[in-house]
Amino acid sequence: MKISIFGLGYVGAVSLACLSRDGHQVVGVDIDRSKLELISAGKTPVVEEGMVDLMQQVAASGRVSVTTDAEQAVAATEISLVCVGTPSAANGSQDQGAILRLAESIGRAIGAKAEPHVVVFRSTLVPGTVEDTLRPIIEKFSGKRDGVDFHLCFQPEFLREGSSIRDYDKPPFTVVGANHAYPAEKLRELFGHLPCKFLETSVRSAEMMKYCCNNFHALKITFANETARLCAALGVDPFEVMDLVCQDTQLNISKAYLKPGFAFGGSCLPKDLRATAYLAKQRDVEVPMLSSILASNEAHLGLAFDAVMASGKRRIGFVGLSFKTGTDDLRESPLVTLAEQLIGKGMQLSVYDPEVHLAQLLGANRRYVETHLPHIGQLLKADLAAVIAESDVLVVGLNDARVFEALAAHCRPEQQLIDLVKLPNRETIRAQVAGLCW
Repeated sequence: MKISIFGLGYVGAVSLACLSRDGHQVVGVDIDRSKLELISAGKTPVVEEGMVDLMQQVAASGRVSVTTDAEQAVAATEISLVCVGTPSAANGSQDQGAILRLAESIGRAIGAKAEPHVVVFRSTLVPGTVEDTLRPIIEKFSGKRDGVDFHLCFQPEFLREGSSIRDYDKPPFTVVGANHAYPAEKLRELFGHLPCKFLETSVRSAEMMKYCCNNFHALKITFANETARLCAALGVDPFEVMDLVCQDTQLNISKAYLKPGFAFGGSCLPKDLRATAYLAKQRDVEVPMLSSILASNEAHLGLAFDAVMASGKRRIGFVGLSFKTGTDDLRESPLVTLAEQLIGKGMQLSVYDPEVHLAQLLGANRRYVETHLPHIGQLLKADLAAVIAESDVLVVGLNDARVFEALAAHCRPEQQLIDLVKLPNRETIRAQVAGLCW
């Protein structure tokens, strides 16, 4: 293919070298003439393992050219990869000045082309930027329409400095955010040979996914470092601890728990987080991330409380009460906490949970209920249909096929339903269904 690459920093320069190595004709575009001179001379503009030899090789191949003229580069190619920087502004926002200016130039260039052009944004962008900010600019300056005369898409990169050539050749996956099949297929031609999954999604999801990945990486580093600080204070080898943690690929290093839902609870996670924070405080160790988890969890619970209160209704039905489906454990259940808060506001509650039977609760579980929800016996109902019938608002925290069927059979159009589990059959439920964050 004939490809233009805008921005010749780490991502752009490595992409230029690797695409040219793979046989494509590549035009590199940058406003920094010193970078262009280095590439023309077969030298690398970035310090990166393997780039010295690779840049010499591709410069000698005749498949690489460079320019400062964005419009000339678009005219000479069929796909543009945009890799310009989006640094932080002084207030923490994303400085999009360079990419906004470039969008005008690309728009003018597309306006002069007869054939459709594909523009692939690889720079990290605030979700919504491609569709809400860049598309109008390019349409204005080109006089053409996205999806008809040209195509915009977003493809996040996963190149780490120091190993970027290896990362280019073996990425974790290829994610393409596109609104039309044509640009997705062009990118499949370009990157489909790589040994990884090729995933198509919406532009916005692809933009957000890049932020999510980077934030998760930062979270993991901080988690390991806070663990190490606490280990040092307790005389424990942090490397041994983290090596053991990583041996669990069923729960720890896996997709387990990485699904949006309601707040966590139960007999383990809350108390162990509190104990960890207390241990750290005793030994004057700062663990701000770990210490903030419970506060974040409470904020998530607050979303459900606010949603119920915003309804203006007083008859509230709870479908589920234990801290997770399939157990009768009510200890530190976020649903119990939510019920307490609503009762405190004078709401009339009725509760259905097939696993919770007061007569069978034992030990700490029973003591917890007696302390936090002593009048639960008056709230529990054995019949889900009855709870649905006498409620104006339903809070669904039970992930069970029988519950889904009952909701579809008995809910009324005027009822409001607050979905805490991402109901799989919400289109069959006649109530006004609203998810917690979806």
